[in-house]
Amino acid sequence: MSERAEITKTWKLFIGGAYPRSESGRVMPIRGGKRGDGRALAYAAQGSRKDLREAIEAARSAQERWAASSGYLRGQILYRLAELMDGRRAELIEAVRMGERAGKSQARSEVECAIDRTVSFAGWCDKLDSVLGGRNPVAGPFHCFSEIEPVGVVAVVAGGGPSLLSFLSLSLPALACGCAVVVLPSETEPVPALTVAECAPSADVPAGVLNVLTGSHSELVSAIAAHRDIDAVVGHVSADHAQILRSGIAENFKRVRIVDEGADYFAGDEFSGPRAFQAVTEVKTVWHTIGS
Repeated sequence: MSERAEITKTWKLFIGGAYPRSESGRVMPIRGGKRGDGRALAYAAQGSRKDLREAIEAARSAQERWAASSGYLRGQILYRLAELMDGRRAELIEAVRMGERAGKSQARSEVECAIDRTVSFAGWCDKLDSVLGGRNPVAGPFHCFSEIEPVGVVAVVAGGGPSLLSFLSLSLPALACGCAVVVLPSETEPVPALTVAECAPSADVPAGVLNVLTGSHSELVSAIAAHRDIDAVVGHVSADHAQILRSGIAENFKRVRIVDEGADYFAGDEFSGPRAFQAVTEVKTVWHTIGS
């Protein structure tokens, strides 16, 4: 044979630290736009509602231990994740370019910003109480302290914006404060998120803390809204999907944060400063009497 047959990669889900195929057996093509003449450059598993339930169960089983770990340890793990992403920088750039959404210079800027943001949230891990919590002034013989705690299991729907940067910008605040996360990355451009998922075990991210589920957002968003074991949802979604997610509040009191469709992930405090933690943390206030 004068030519070898091209091997097209099929990306799997990332659930509980493992890489299972979808229980449905379905896959979806990842097309390459003009560069690939519309052909499928790769395939991704098309997750089902059952896969989503298994991801949420994995997140719930891992969340308490992750939250109980020190901020220093979580920071070291996220920093190691940034190191591994930096080692696969060229691969991430090509993954961002796969859908012909960005040229090479744009893709490089996005990957570099994504790595820097991961380092930034690694630094936030042991500083949340110092910046967002603190001692409160009260009238009376009491000490009053505010402490920052994770809400629990967070579902992230990264449907808009630059695929890699939106995936990390919406997921990292939850991971940094001690939440476990189930992420639906971009439906059409999931490869950058799946590449990061391949780095997670080597970075010592505990199994179940980060779960990545590819598939149809129309199929899975309604399941996220209805699921009773999800504590918060952060989504960059269409107006229709935003309405579905908000409807889940009436059913089971989730916290829901909807990111503006025109949000700029490269600039501003919304995705890199204290505001990023709004939907994934809660404040516990402790009162203590002052002895004589």
